[in-house]
Amino acid sequence: MLKLLLSIAMLTFVYVAKAEDGSKLWLRAEKNVKVKNVVTFKGKNDATTKIAVKELLDYWHGQRVSLLLNPQCGLKAGAYRVSSTSSKIEVTASSSEGLLYAAYALLRSQQTGAKLSDGDNAPAFDIRILNHWDNLDGSIERGYAGKSIWIWDEITESKKPMSRRTSLGKKSYECSPSLREHIVEYARANASIGINGLVLNNVNASPQMLSPIYINKVKAIADILRPYGIKTYLSVNFASPMALGGLSTADPLNPAVAQWWKDKAKEIYDLIPDFGGFLVKANSEGQPGPGDYDRKHSDGANMLADALKPYGGIVMWRCFVYGNKHKGEDRVKQAVTEFQPEDGLFRDNVILQAKNGPLDFQPREPYAPVFDQIKKTPLMAELQITQEYLGQSIHLTYLAPMWKEFFSFVSPNTLKGIAGVANIGDDTNWCGHHFSQANWYAFGRLAWNPDLSSESIAKEWILQTFATEVLTSALDIMLRSHEACVDYMMPLGLHHIFKADHHYGPEPDGNQPHFPEEWKPVYYHKADSAGIGFDRSSKGTNAVSQYREPYCRDYDDLATCPEEYLLWFHHVDWTYKMKNGNTLWQEMQSHYNRGVSEVENFVRIWHSLKPHVDEQRYREVDERLQKHLQNAREWRDVCLEYFGKFAEK
Repeated sequence: MLKLLLSIAMLTFVYVAKAEDGSKLWLRAEKNVKVKNVVTFKGKNDATTKIAVKELLDYWHGQRVSLLLNPQCGLKAGAYRVSSTSSKIEVTASSSEGLLYAAYALLRSQQTGAKLSDGDNAPAFDIRILNHWDNLDGSIERGYAGKSIWIWDEITESKKPMSRRTSLGKKSYECSPSLREHIVEYARANASIGINGLVLNNVNASPQMLSPIYINKVKAIADILRPYGIKTYLSVNFASPMALGGLSTADPLNPAVAQWWKDKAKEIYDLIPDFGGFLVKANSEGQPGPGDYDRKHSDGANMLADALKPYGGIVMWRCFVYGNKHKGEDRVKQAVTEFQPEDGLFRDNVILQAKNGPLDFQPREPYAPVFDQIKKTPLMAELQITQEYLGQSIHLTYLAPMWKEFFSFVSPNTLKGIAGVANIGDDTNWCGHHFSQANWYAFGRLAWNPDLSSESIAKEWILQTFATEVLTSALDIMLRSHEACVDYMMPLGLHHIFKADHHYGPEPDGNQPHFPEEWKPVYYHKADSAGIGFDRSSKGTNAVSQYREPYCRDYDDLATCPEEYLLWFHHVDWTYKMKNGNTLWQEMQSHYNRGVSEVENFVRIWHSLKPHVDEQRYREVDERLQKHLQNAREWRDVCLEYFGKFAEK
């Protein structure tokens, strides 16, 4: 009998551990044991509205819900209207996606205890998209949660022929059952936070992505994503006509090149009628582009835009360019230098996609001035969810405060869309670190409503992901974590002093002779006996001139430059007096020590939560926190020792 009880206990433990492995993300509502007739629907039924109804039938435990699909209700696509009484909630939308988003909003309110307010609820951005930097071999550039979830070898030719002939023939491809199930769970998670688009592959794109076999495979993925309101996009290699089409050039003004892209667009839309369009990285970090033929960015973007225009597709053309035409110029100025003269020359289905900061997803940057200088061409912001420069998936770093800082300078009303570089992989918990799920969640919520606070989003995520007893302490950690990361890595405007290539850990002495100057840490901090920092004032590279007032004036003056950006814009004497009376060197030491102290506190707080967290997630978070602390101490010790050689002479 004792053996039997022990066996049952072990089986129960295995089940609980598996159930709390993080794979459910924030979608943890208890399923109705017996389906109740609490949901009614009126309107034209389709796959998306069926999902909305099923989600509520499966997981909603409240009063009756009435869903009405009314294309003439006056709401924009994706929006919904709520009207409630004590006994019923009525939801109206002009699109089936609106009803789906409303269903997930109801479930979110149920899990968090926050009543869904009556009135209209609409997304701030039309385009709310995740950029996967996934490669065809399964690897992920800047991925820290395993391999790609797109397992191309598990998308194979179906025995069922296509219902109609296309330009790619009558072959049909389908995902294996396990892959299909995994993509459905992924689509469900994205739809629950309002994400409506996915770029499937790396911006450093392989031309093979546009080969017939991969277009067929992309169709199989697109068919799974579509019912969840998610469009499929692809990153494209600008030289694809040469690699795939046998052309001798990719010159955008060459008629044969333009025709190749038109034919390719037709191939894609024959299979995927709602295909979203192309994301392009051109003439940056060695990628091909129109500059190879002495053409403008607008020449290349417009050629692609013309190919997509008949089908309603868009081109997202990245502003992340440096070392192209303006070698030797301060890297943070080059996006404006290249794109401002072409503002207004782009087709109306071209959107310029710019990173939030002018350099490269650093722990803290001032906002990118391209958002000030581009006035006639639609813009979208690119944020990095994967923590390339923020401890990857080892450090617990909640990124919503960083993104909110960006939106305090750049009004969401000036943007057409928002993109996030995904932190998704095939790890069981999707993101490597359990708390990194919160960044994926926060991106989606801010993409829907950038007015939401970092605190309210964190509360939502915690209440849906952990026990209520965890809320206060976990919230405390999350809201302090980004500033702590800045403190122990690069306080006061320091930037780009990471170890080469993998960008994990400190290397302030980095001066690799085989790297370009703009990759070297010593190029950015410029520490010497006279001080530290990069002079971008009017007396230096004059990067301040690209900002609108009052920021141009404030950043230019050492006395008015915000201290969090001080060393970004100025080379400052070690003995310079800060606002609190400390010298610059004393303040640097204070920040580095405070950052480490914060992580030590995070470890203690997490340990206090052990009674309220399941064993597996508690242990896995603790293991990463221990590495986090070790790395924070390394940052402090290495940086203070190195900079001390200059400051204490």
